[in-house]
Amino acid sequence: MATEIIDPIHGFIAADEDEMRVIDDPAFQRLRRINQLAGAHMVYPGARHARFEHSLGTMHISGMAAAALMSRGRLTESQSRALRLAGLVHDIGHGPFSHLFESVMRAHRGLGGASHEEIGRRILAETSLGDALGRPRRRVADLAFGGPAPSALPEIISGVMGTDTMDYLLRDGHFTGSEHARVDHRRLVSSLVRLKGRMGLARSALHSLESMMHSRRQMFRTVYFHRAVRAAQSTILRAFDLAAGELGLGSLTLEDYVGLTDDSAMAALRSLRPATRAVRDAQRLAREYEARVLPRCVLDEALEGRAPDAAAMRAEVASAAGVEESLVIVDVTGASSVPLAAGGREMRHVTLVGEPRGEATAEDVPFSSLPLLAALLGSMGTLRVYARGNTKKVASAASAAHRRWHAGGA
Repeated sequence: MATEIIDPIHGFIAADEDEMRVIDDPAFQRLRRINQLAGAHMVYPGARHARFEHSLGTMHISGMAAAALMSRGRLTESQSRALRLAGLVHDIGHGPFSHLFESVMRAHRGLGGASHEEIGRRILAETSLGDALGRPRRRVADLAFGGPAPSALPEIISGVMGTDTMDYLLRDGHFTGSEHARVDHRRLVSSLVRLKGRMGLARSALHSLESMMHSRRQMFRTVYFHRAVRAAQSTILRAFDLAAGELGLGSLTLEDYVGLTDDSAMAALRSLRPATRAVRDAQRLAREYEARVLPRCVLDEALEGRAPDAAAMRAEVASAAGVEESLVIVDVTGASSVPLAAGGREMRHVTLVGEPRGEATAEDVPFSSLPLLAALLGSMGTLRVYARGNTKKVASAASAAHRRWHAGGA
């Protein structure tokens, strides 16, 4: 018998017994305590939603897509069940503060410098969560994180038409109050077409895809890369980077990692003995983050092409301004203009399927040849410098450093 979970985005989400075993596992329950948008609540107070409910939502939309494909004989019952489970566990590898903590872990070679997708695959293979999945765990892992064999099915969860993107846009828009996150997800999933080795979209639904991609770009501009949101995120990111050695992030076991949440990671940082300058600076930054004492942005530039080395620029700016390096934060951030497929593969076209004269035809159409999508291509990167204290001197030094880097002399 299915369990119904009330959700503000999708109404009722049904989960069967197999899915509830996964949901009830401690490794999955910890997602309740990992915020979906780390730091965004400093600007959008309602943005307190977690990876837990996003995972449920991705399972729900993946189930809608599976049902549409099954109705046309393009998916089996077992594939449908695996696809729903893959949607459910696709974010299981995230650590505290999501992508922020991932970048610190990779910089300090935590768990071998693995991505959250690679960590997710390990969690399915080595923990009780994998036992809850049972025999289909390998198939579920390949659908959630990409597999060695070419397959179209992972594109249902990750990629241009991914259910992951559909849910996070709807959910993030709802909880931030943003009016930009408009996604006709029902039309999109009902218009998916499974072809040999690839996924396609009915040509009649192209406008819905274009609208979703526009919404995604606007959410990056107004929410994900908001200046104050990034100030908060950069502050806590720098704090964990400074204290990574004392926290032992480079030697964490998978068991240690699966026990971490936003709150437990902050508690561990606060409990460190302030024996070094790095730890004292890290703890000060953590206190400022929690009190919403954010640094001021003194440089804000769009990035195209190569990006500067953040650590080198931070040292240069601090030295030129005559301030302590701990008072300067250089934030280099960016995102692909279209969602990446499983495994981080960049997608350059969409397969559109039409039925002229009653016969289905498929065409790989480059994004660059679709005017509305072509307009969205290009850099979504930003370079920002934040400062505390004597911001006027830091602003001058940051502008000079940016000019030298831009001219190729940095």
